[in-house]
Amino acid sequence: MSKITEAQEILKALGLPNAQQNEMSALTLLALCNLKEKDEWSNATRSSMGVSKGIMNFMETNYKRKYAANTRETVRRQVLHQFVQARIADYNPDQPDLPVNSPRAHYAVSAEALSAIKKYGSKGWKSAAEKFTNEVANLAKTYAKERTTNMVPVKLPDGTILKLSAGKHNELQAAIVEQFAPRFAKGTTLLYLGDTAKKDLFIDKEYLKSLGIPIDQHSKLPDVVIYDHARCWLFLIEAVTSHGPVSPKRLHELEDLLKNCKEGKVYVTAFPDMAEFKKHSSNIAWETEVWLMDMPDHMIHFNGDRFMGPR
Repeated sequence: MSKITEAQEILKALGLPNAQQNEMSALTLLALCNLKEKDEWSNATRSSMGVSKGIMNFMETNYKRKYAANTRETVRRQVLHQFVQARIADYNPDQPDLPVNSPRAHYAVSAEALSAIKKYGSKGWKSAAEKFTNEVANLAKTYAKERTTNMVPVKLPDGTILKLSAGKHNELQAAIVEQFAPRFAKGTTLLYLGDTAKKDLFIDKEYLKSLGIPIDQHSKLPDVVIYDHARCWLFLIEAVTSHGPVSPKRLHELEDLLKNCKEGKVYVTAFPDMAEFKKHSSNIAWETEVWLMDMPDHMIHFNGDRFMGPR
């Protein structure tokens, strides 16, 4: 097994997230431990290193991995920042009062991490790694906990709680279910709800199939789909925080996708506020609707002389 692969195993065991278990992260750890390919982990040492002339130079000299100069920021932001958070590395240990962005900024493997790392490959490695993640830090669990804490809850009419990943787009989707539907689509059933992290967070495949909607193409569905039983209307709603309104092109795509669905179709573009709506107003298809989260009691109808209803 190569030293890079071994370093990746160590990072995983010490609780680093998947994104910090890649080759660049492994090479950074090797540099901080001053370990070459044929060295033993028990010989790892602690010494302070800058990013470019220290860590990246070590990668090139000892592992033939030459990164472009602008990769320095990637190493710093996507590897070293997380190493510091995970207590794998110390920031500016030789001069803690250095100003932010000082050209003399440096990093060193932490004493706690080094103690565990030196046992890799020995009988004491497993217990040393567990001690580190239990007593010092486990960044993967910390990040996962933060994601759970920051998730956006969505309460369905039947009381079911769904949790969307954090973000403005999903906050808007939650508002569609909790605020738009009770006002303009009472008594409806949620058939589909996407998520920026998980496309099909909620999908009622059987119901969609019964309405003639091809479930094998659900990735092409709008963000939210709800069905009004009383009026036999299908609400197809796009949540827009940066792009993706029901434009003429999008309308054509949806009409083609739903050509076998005989229900009345109501196309809605939802925006968080008037400012976001104005950015896209010239690209919204006629005979569709617009709803604004910050003015939930009102609708904007792009329907000429008609009010909201199926096309």
